[in-house]
Amino acid sequence: MLITQKNSRNLTKISFMSHSHDHGHSHVPALDLNSKKLRNAFYIGIFLNSAFVIIEAGVGWSQNSLALLSDAGHNLSDVVSLILALIAFKLMYSKATQSYTYGYKKVTVLVALLNALILFAAVGGIIFEAVFRFYNPQPLQGKVMAIVAFIGIIINALTAYFFMKDKDKDLNIKGAYLHMAADALVSLGVVIAGVVIIYTDWFWLDAVMSIIIALVILYGTWSLFTQSLKLALDGVPEGVDFNKLKEEILAIDGVKDFKHLHIWALSTTENALTAHLQVEKSLSHNEIEKLKDKVKHELEHYNVHHTTLEIYFNDREFLEEEML
Repeated sequence: MLITQKNSRNLTKISFMSHSHDHGHSHVPALDLNSKKLRNAFYIGIFLNSAFVIIEAGVGWSQNSLALLSDAGHNLSDVVSLILALIAFKLMYSKATQSYTYGYKKVTVLVALLNALILFAAVGGIIFEAVFRFYNPQPLQGKVMAIVAFIGIIINALTAYFFMKDKDKDLNIKGAYLHMAADALVSLGVVIAGVVIIYTDWFWLDAVMSIIIALVILYGTWSLFTQSLKLALDGVPEGVDFNKLKEEILAIDGVKDFKHLHIWALSTTENALTAHLQVEKSLSHNEIEKLKDKVKHELEHYNVHHTTLEIYFNDREFLEEEML
């Protein structure tokens, strides 16, 4: 939409806003977060992990295994994470309202941040209990630990596989994939600890493995936390090279300069941008339309599909506008 304005100095500027759904030029293909295939992946993951949490927690409690109880607690947080992400994806497609003009797209970012905070709390609890258990080791059944953890390897690896293909297209899916892959590795560690306990009676190894589990979770969670926090604070989204984007805009024929370039995430898959462009005075209305299409084309490479630009023709107005 083009808006032409005359100010008191009889200088002209043009604003246009665009909302594009043409994702065909994106470097990373657009992801339909409401697709049946993706929903089914979440449903299956939630079901399998919920069942395993019940089994693992029951066995861990009966066998007095902190490693199993710790892993069960982490798997429970994964189930909660999957449920929250699924709810966020559904809310993302809700219609915009007068109070929420972008709809509820930002919920996907907030859920990713919340999941990271939940995992941090889980890590703290695991380490606290593990330190206590290290100095007060309890007799364990290594064989039972190994069997239950082996089941966990299968379930977590299978769930991770469901999200592997789309892990680079959405922050919540990336988080789900990383957690499930890490869980598979953690379960492998519990299997190893169980086998060692069978032959050595090193019961303290249960506490050591719990600490290793916590550190693996912390490592996988840190990037999720920093990325989601950055998006929540309207930082430049991951994958967007700010300087390269500026160079590409300036390289477009007709663009002389630009200021007030702002880019932020509307959700974990969509970005928005505003900027003030100075263009050649000689450009006609049709040429401005073509320039607009070129700008949109470049922005789509960065998953920017909500754009608001103000176009200036006059050098003096452009410079004075910056000082306002």
